[in-house]
Amino acid sequence: MMDALLVNGAVGVGKSTTASAVAASERSCPIALIDVDEVRRFWPAPADDPFHHRLTVANLRALASEYRRAGAQRLVLAGVVEDRASAEEYREALGVDRLLLCRLTAAAEVVRHRLESRHADDPAGLAWHVDRAVELHGILERAGLDDVVLDVSRLRPDEAARSLRASAGWD
Repeated sequence: MMDALLVNGAVGVGKSTTASAVAASERSCPIALIDVDEVRRFWPAPADDPFHHRLTVANLRALASEYRRAGAQRLVLAGVVEDRASAEEYREALGVDRLLLCRLTAAAEVVRHRLESRHADDPAGLAWHVDRAVELHGILERAGLDDVVLDVSRLRPDEAARSLRASAGWD
């Protein structure tokens, strides 16, 4: 059975960078990295599923199956899981006994700086992402899904990765 760790958090907090660092630091067994945003990129989104949750779950199921067939023993995911039902759907789709939910947080000014860098030529996109970051922070705080919460405001990606690997028991 594969083991899985999901790096959760608001937009701009560093999920993809941290998940990449976790995967890159693995030395003891085969590991796969999935950026959930990438497996749901499809337009237009249906009105009743604006973030493509159904497509995401189907694609996670297929990817996990293929990674398992290729020999992966661990999965690292970067994405946003807002509620317990979605976390359970991800766990089932991945075919894992445990999906460790690790939520990253960062100071508002750190997130804003990252988003400004990412959306320098897209003022409308910047405004949407800044608003969404605040909204998601509140949603995730209230949801209380986390096995681990890590403030990455002052951590390098390798430091955050080391902390998450230790939390997963992967060291």
